[in-house]
Amino acid sequence: MKTLKINKFLLLLIGLVVFTACVEDDDFDTPNATITEPNIPTNQIKLMTALAGDLAQEQSANDGIFDPQPLNYSNEDDIVDYVFTEEDIYVTGYVVSSDEAGNFFEEIIIQDKPENPSIGIKFLIDVNPLFVRYEVGRKIYIKLNGLSVGITNGVLTLGKNANGEVDKVAPSLENSVILRSSEVASIIPLSVNVSDFENDLTNLCVELLDVQFTRDQVLGDNPLTYASEQQDQFDGERTLESCAESGSPVTFSTSTFADFKGLALPSGRGSLKGILTRNFEGEEFNIVINTPEDINFQDVERCDPFNIDDYNIVYEENFTDGLTGWTVENTVGTRQWVGADFGGEFYARASAFQGSGNPTADMVSWLISPAFDFDAQADEQLVLEIADAFSDAGEEPLSIFYSTDYTVGNDPSTATWVEIGADEIAALPINTGFFDNEYDQTGLIDLSGVTGTGFIAFVYDSNGGAISSTRDLSDVKILTPQ
Repeated sequence: MKTLKINKFLLLLIGLVVFTACVEDDDFDTPNATITEPNIPTNQIKLMTALAGDLAQEQSANDGIFDPQPLNYSNEDDIVDYVFTEEDIYVTGYVVSSDEAGNFFEEIIIQDKPENPSIGIKFLIDVNPLFVRYEVGRKIYIKLNGLSVGITNGVLTLGKNANGEVDKVAPSLENSVILRSSEVASIIPLSVNVSDFENDLTNLCVELLDVQFTRDQVLGDNPLTYASEQQDQFDGERTLESCAESGSPVTFSTSTFADFKGLALPSGRGSLKGILTRNFEGEEFNIVINTPEDINFQDVERCDPFNIDDYNIVYEENFTDGLTGWTVENTVGTRQWVGADFGGEFYARASAFQGSGNPTADMVSWLISPAFDFDAQADEQLVLEIADAFSDAGEEPLSIFYSTDYTVGNDPSTATWVEIGADEIAALPINTGFFDNEYDQTGLIDLSGVTGTGFIAFVYDSNGGAISSTRDLSDVKILTPQ
């Protein structure tokens, strides 16, 4: 009986040994939590900006230019090799990328400071995963000896020289090339606008405020995922737009290997933080995130330009019958609104220009709509199509008003008028012209608070002859939501 018990005990011990040996496979290594702070003299640390400067000098010298020149991000031919010397030289920075979700692969993006950074660099290394040792915020030192710096895909890149191109460092060199600091800083994204994007901001963690994905990508019956559509082969490319900057889109890129590629894009608007980089061809700026948690689109009120198909048109005037039914009243001067057409496009025109060599007219002319019953429907919105020509920046002769106590035939200045649409007119581009019948559409001008029967007036004021520019009004619509 004792022998049987001893045998069972020995079998148990052997089993434990075998089990422990399996767990200690490389797939289950636990990162060493104890980090010895690298003791690197400051004279052996090279600033990241100095790497960019070395490359800029190399580019200039190869072009036969010896005066200081900015870094050329389109030049992917020239690289700088850092040779082996008796002293090791390092560059240091803070990790801002993470491959935990699969959106980065065999690369570490570092920037020079955790807050208000001035430069970043992409380090290529044939190791995956990296986040378990080089998490976001970790300060690291990269030994430059034997490495090279150049431009790849339009961004500053550090790695090995492989036949004149910057390539990945071999995995066997990881521990000798990268030293971890015990410091893990909080990365404060650099707040930028899309219009601020420039090459020197690439490889930095940035934050975009008040942005959204375009409505065709996230609304309707078939909203898009991050990167699992049929057309997404290597990356899913989506479009972000700024609510603060009209006409400022940027490409949002997600790898088809990211573990969140099948999630639907968020449909709201808000802030987003990610790495500013460029696409594979280096032709355009891209935003790449570490994780969907870096997107905070909790505002359900989008800033889409309105879609006229979402509204009923309850009144429309396109001036095909001239100014019939409208009232023209001048309170200053004799020049006034007129009905005209050009190439089949009809419009109402006002201009204080009286020909070359002649003084600009002193002119205030009112174009007043027919009476409109604002109680017959709710939530009215006004939309206009306007052509602007011969303007100087900052001058705007056109204003819009409404009145509910105006009497047709009376001096309009004796009635009570409320100005509307100033912001919508100010947002229109200037000098788009009218020679090709190019008209710009305003945003929605709110009339929902108007009650009773009222009039809308378009007033051209040359400011005592100081403004001579032309305004053509081609279409006037009053809409209500469907």
